[in-house]
Amino acid sequence: MKFFTKKRIVLFLLFIFPLLCFLLLSTGINNASKLPIYNESALDITIIDSTKTLKNKVSLICFLGDDIVNNKGGIFNLNQNIYKKFIEHNDFQIIAIYPKGTEEEVLNFKKELGAFTNMAKWKFTEGSRENINTFFSSFNTNASLNNVYTSNVFLVDKNGYLRERTDDAEKKERKVIGYDMNSVAELKKIMKDDINVLYYEYYAAFKNKNKADRKEVGL
Repeated sequence: MKFFTKKRIVLFLLFIFPLLCFLLLSTGINNASKLPIYNESALDITIIDSTKTLKNKVSLICFLGDDIVNNKGGIFNLNQNIYKKFIEHNDFQIIAIYPKGTEEEVLNFKKELGAFTNMAKWKFTEGSRENINTFFSSFNTNASLNNVYTSNVFLVDKNGYLRERTDDAEKKERKVIGYDMNSVAELKKIMKDDINVLYYEYYAAFKNKNKADRKEVGL
């Protein structure tokens, strides 16, 4: 057929086909379920440190515990597989909570981590054991702290709401509320995807707000 000339086929492959793929992917993401909210009443990090906040930030919360030397493997996993993927987002932060009395160990660890990492979005936060336990308890999960440590890292949105995943593809019977820092697969396959979904929520909300604003001014 004359319609399918070589020139038209090349133009289709270069311009039309990529556009169709983009539209299909955008539609799929737009129709995907949002990342559910697990808890809207978790306390703000200000209970531990009044200079820090979860508001207007996409935050990952981790608890370093008394023995950071033996627990640091998970933090390195988190740094490599999550932190470095999202550090360019201005509203992204990781809050690493440690108990009073472990300052020297944490300082040494920060130097070790900082040797190959831009530490700008790492927020190391010292607190009393009582305040750390109170803050963690407000998450209201089934997990528990052992010597103010857990291998789970928690995803909190810009409103301070704790998020979860309710459709774990690999283990459909479980919800994912905290992500295991010791599991590279869980960080890369589940947590990274969930953070992307959360950011897409904000992108979609911003795009819809712009459309609504344009309609109001008659553009």
